[in-house]
Amino acid sequence: MNRPPAWLADAVLYQIYPQSFADSNGDGIGDLAGIESHLDHLAWLGIDTVWINPCFASPMRDAGYDISDYYAIDPRYGSKDDLAGLVAAAGRRGIRILLDLVAGHTSDQHAWFVHSANAPDDHRYIWAERRAERFEPSPGSRPGYYLPNFFAFQPALNFGYARQNPDEPWRQPVDAEGPRHNRRALREIMDHWLSTGVSGFRVDMAASLVKDDPGTAETVKLWQELRSWLDRAHPDAILLSEWGDPRTAVEAGFHADFFLHYTGRAFRSLWDNGGITADGWVEVGPCFFDAAAKGSPTAFVEEWRQATHAVGDRGHISLPTSNHDFPRLACGARTGDQLHAAFTLQLTWPTLPAVYNGDEIGMRYVPGLPNVEGSQVGPDYNRAGSRTPIQWDADDPGITYLPPDPDPDRPDVAAQRADHGSVLHLVRDLIALRRANPGLGTAGDVEVVHAGYPFVYRRGGGRFLVAVNPGAEPAETEVGANPGALLIGRGASFTDGRVRLDGFGYAVYRADGQTSL
Repeated sequence: MNRPPAWLADAVLYQIYPQSFADSNGDGIGDLAGIESHLDHLAWLGIDTVWINPCFASPMRDAGYDISDYYAIDPRYGSKDDLAGLVAAAGRRGIRILLDLVAGHTSDQHAWFVHSANAPDDHRYIWAERRAERFEPSPGSRPGYYLPNFFAFQPALNFGYARQNPDEPWRQPVDAEGPRHNRRALREIMDHWLSTGVSGFRVDMAASLVKDDPGTAETVKLWQELRSWLDRAHPDAILLSEWGDPRTAVEAGFHADFFLHYTGRAFRSLWDNGGITADGWVEVGPCFFDAAAKGSPTAFVEEWRQATHAVGDRGHISLPTSNHDFPRLACGARTGDQLHAAFTLQLTWPTLPAVYNGDEIGMRYVPGLPNVEGSQVGPDYNRAGSRTPIQWDADDPGITYLPPDPDPDRPDVAAQRADHGSVLHLVRDLIALRRANPGLGTAGDVEVVHAGYPFVYRRGGGRFLVAVNPGAEPAETEVGANPGALLIGRGASFTDGRVRLDGFGYAVYRADGQTSL
């Protein structure tokens, strides 16, 4: 496999949930033209890569993760021409566009499934003659049952089983006709959209394609095959995976993988303050970014080190602020004023930073919302709270997909652009600092000085010292020599070899005497 395109190493990713981002035509749903109208904001912020949640044709029973046509834009978002206009306008601003590819299942209204439910010789989906665990009854003339991936209306595409069982004849091998057909279809879908100018894909649930796959070995081979084709046909394009295991995902051919909330400990040990819970999540204890200061960055650092050693220079690890499936940084008792330290870590650590739209102004997770388009996936797990409309100014955002945050003090972009002490300006300054100094990027080294409160580390061969205190009380530690000029910070001081940070304080020092970003 080729090394990742050079541009990715310096990228700052920005995830857009399109139905809540910006509405251009007054129908209450965000759309592609709305995204285009705010590209100047993203360029001003320093964003150079945008991932858009699914915008393909869909019945929207799972907010677009139930695709009915991979080659059509859903009318509520616009048209293929609108996407082409967005890609071109973004390109003029140095911004690349990534689409969200749902590879493992379709909607039950997709033409492929409608045909398969009425054609016993079709094997694009997984069919059983008798009902087995998790299988659903056929909606068509075909007798038997099909396997969904998640909701019943999301039939799993057949990429085969890693292990066969004569008592379960629906377990086709990965090289059977149906799985081979689906692998070709994935390649054709990717080729179609890459040929229109998009720069790649974030792949939904990338590890789930081959069933009963110990160690995901066959799924890894599947993606390696697709990556080999991608390197030849579109060498500057990238694949980001929702895998949650960078060591395996990069081996599989993905250019980068995210630390996620439902796998490992790295992500949640930093951010998860108990806003929502779900069965099967790894227990992580108190998170580090909490006012009570009972957590530790150690789990994050250790998991990052292990993944970095395994990945090497073959790919990248991405650290998101949050996403459409997990509470925002501002969740529960964590307020917008506490996010400065969180962004200081995220934008100076040697991972690919991914900012979820609205986090850059400190939008909060809003509890108590209705179940909208499948957002409720457990008794204490409603994803709608992270999907509320982006607040561009103090007025009602005009999006009715979900109600806006009812808090009269909710943050908005216009107010924060006018306030140079805002979270938004800090994010902009940190992105500019990172981009101007490769030693703060993915390729730079890191030396942990103190893994506690405050968390202190050096970057760029010791040129930069970064300190963050997520706790409400002051914290200090020994750092040795004078760290130099304070470039970015609040509540920070250095005396007699020690750095002290006020509660929620943060600091980026530069030791070479320069005082500008």
